[in-house]
Amino acid sequence: MNTLKKYWLDLAAVALFAAISFVYFMPADIDGRILFRHDSSAGRGAGQEAAEYYQKTGKVSRWTNATFSGMPTYQTSPSYTSTNGLQKVMDAYHLWLPDNVWYVFAYLLGFYILLRAFDFRKELAILGSILWAFSSYFFIIIAAGHIWKVMALAYLPPMIAGVVLAYRGKFLWGLILTAVFSAFEVKANHVQMTYYYLFIILFMVVAFLVEAVREKQLARFGKATLACMVGAAIGISINLSNLYHTWEYGKESMRGKSELMKKNSANQTNSGLDRDYITQWSYGVDEIWTLLMPNAKGGASVPLTANPTAMEKADPNFYQIYQQLGQYWGTQPGTSGPVYVGAFVLMLFILGLFIVKGPMKWALLCATVLSILLSWGRNFMPFTDFFLDYVPLYSKFRTVASILVIAEFTIPLLAMMALKRIVEEPEILTKKIKWVYVSFALTGGLALLFALAPGVFFSDFVSPAELEALKQLPAEYYSPVVSNLTEMRKAVFTADCWRSFWIILIGTFCLLLFKARKLKAEWMVGALALLCLIDMWQVNKRYLNDDMFVEKSVRDTPQQMTPTDKQILQDKALDYRVLNLATNTFNENETSYYHKSIGGYHAAKLRRYQEMIEAYINPEMSKLMPAVAEANGDMTKIDGDSLYPVLNMLNTKYIIVPLQAGQTVPIQNPYAYGNAWFVDRISYVNNANEEIDRIGQIDLRHEAVADAKFKKQLGEAVAQDAKSVVTIEDYKPNQVSYQVESDKGGVLVFSEIYYPGWTATVDGEAVEVGRVDYILRAIHINAGTYKVVLSFFPRSVSTTEAIAYIAYGVLLLVILLGVYSEYRRKKKVVK
Repeated sequence: MNTLKKYWLDLAAVALFAAISFVYFMPADIDGRILFRHDSSAGRGAGQEAAEYYQKTGKVSRWTNATFSGMPTYQTSPSYTSTNGLQKVMDAYHLWLPDNVWYVFAYLLGFYILLRAFDFRKELAILGSILWAFSSYFFIIIAAGHIWKVMALAYLPPMIAGVVLAYRGKFLWGLILTAVFSAFEVKANHVQMTYYYLFIILFMVVAFLVEAVREKQLARFGKATLACMVGAAIGISINLSNLYHTWEYGKESMRGKSELMKKNSANQTNSGLDRDYITQWSYGVDEIWTLLMPNAKGGASVPLTANPTAMEKADPNFYQIYQQLGQYWGTQPGTSGPVYVGAFVLMLFILGLFIVKGPMKWALLCATVLSILLSWGRNFMPFTDFFLDYVPLYSKFRTVASILVIAEFTIPLLAMMALKRIVEEPEILTKKIKWVYVSFALTGGLALLFALAPGVFFSDFVSPAELEALKQLPAEYYSPVVSNLTEMRKAVFTADCWRSFWIILIGTFCLLLFKARKLKAEWMVGALALLCLIDMWQVNKRYLNDDMFVEKSVRDTPQQMTPTDKQILQDKALDYRVLNLATNTFNENETSYYHKSIGGYHAAKLRRYQEMIEAYINPEMSKLMPAVAEANGDMTKIDGDSLYPVLNMLNTKYIIVPLQAGQTVPIQNPYAYGNAWFVDRISYVNNANEEIDRIGQIDLRHEAVADAKFKKQLGEAVAQDAKSVVTIEDYKPNQVSYQVESDKGGVLVFSEIYYPGWTATVDGEAVEVGRVDYILRAIHINAGTYKVVLSFFPRSVSTTEAIAYIAYGVLLLVILLGVYSEYRRKKKVVK
């Protein structure tokens, strides 16, 4: 009974969080409707082949040929037996709530745990959870289907709570919390978000170190650090299978260093992606005002005509033009919405800089500033270049604007620290009242100035890209359209400025009522919670609302089989590829749902395949489409051997071409090389540049090129005759069997993507697999008739799984030790 009395408000908080999460998604969650966005459908298509294999065999394939002609499943559909138990624990943590609902619930509960670790009063912790969880970006990524990112962000605050507990002297429980939520975090499988939050942890640890030095508690600091390290090691070890194979894959993916020496070497980073690619989505310098006013740059890249405020100012004569323009006018290529932390939350953050004491304030400020500077990316390139060149792993991640998740954490946390001090020391408002007014002026005051004179402070309401596009209009229309468009967007901007001003004014009024003792602390906290919830709820509904939900049946069959699909699938050959020219080939996975696609969609495809896309596949595609059109679809009139040899070596048997009215038709490619072939010649080169250049200089049907390091495995080729025949006998995504007959033997090339870990046997005897033609597998085989089997069963999986189970045992022992120590402590208190 005493335990229930002690924790009833915590339980009430959990119930409240579940209720808030349910209500946000009403009526969709009651109707059983679901979100199904592009990234969700893309993931389903990419994982379909592996899913079908699992359904048939009950086994997990670590390879799929559905996307990019073949790639490991480590990042498209990671699945390891060791994490099955962990997933059940995670489901329990979410209270088995439905999708979407549990995402928000996990946001709220995670930050609540963090604030309780900081020793916040329960009602303040509830308020703080709302402030953090309802930051706009967290809802935008739910709408976009970035579920791994959602999960990673949800588990980071409770993971940091373990760190806080440890440094506050609760070593064992800090270790346990760190271990459990580190395991959750790594299981979420979004390394970028985890990496960004390590900056927060670093700043916080420095703050704890400064505090330890001041208080002469370095021994306690050392114990806490050790506890955190052990906890993190346990959490990492539980997920070692996923982490290790992600690391291995990373070296071969676009996130690894290219072996090519490119002409524009200044654009290359020491390791990882190119600078232009990393910084393509960079927050504008003046776009940072979205932290205060969500529509500082118009919001999301959705039709301008859908914004009632803008259309009130629109000239009806230009309506057709406005249908082609978006609401967003910033410098990013596009956006699903702004980063908005809450107007009054930002005001409390500024106030916290003046009234919160201790090194933690400075740690949070430094992390915030770092986050903002790095989010500017190409708009603040010297600072970005420093991090790309000298900070480990930073160059592995793209979309630098997303590093604002740091500011979305630090701003509400410091805001809550300010409010905590106000509640615990009410006299602080009297002593520091000038800083309340200063904070109001720096937020509400600026919002008011922007609302009254937007043109004085902001000159650009039309993006450079839009200005360039509008120049295509007749000269007499250009100036009137730009002028009217500017007025429309000023209206959008000022509407949000006024909105933020009034929210900050109401929030400040609540503080002043509390100062004047007209409002009790509990009522003030409740009023602020309601104010901020309404504010951020309304903004989030702009980007995640009921109109986006669909019936479950849409998810159950995300890709309807078209007549084109049916026609292709009549071909019962075991293994061939499809090139879809009717879509954005390398930005969709719908084709992969039914076929083995040349294209696909993934942020970290194999690096060598991407380089072949750039060097050969894209140029061949650009030549192929006009040639097909000119030949009226008659492939015999096209010189396919010279026009698209790389597509042929990838066994592209079918090409989907667009027709009018959104229809498509499949065309069979008679020039595809098939599943495997012997080459007459093989040339060895010294580096990647020579290898990829050589591709365009040889007849790939009869000659191969390989790096000299594979000469031992492949040997020399032998001139062939028509008697050499290779037939595919059995196909599984992770194992393919061939019947090979050859009087000559020599180098046998497979139309399959090379990746370390693939093995080969010839009549059961192991042979080494080499790489030819930059991306393909090959072996050397003697004359005769053989059964050749290519397999992908990485031995490392069993090793990492064993380590994971040991880590489970260690964690269980630590938890039992924690429970026992708590029992002993309570027993002593009773005595």
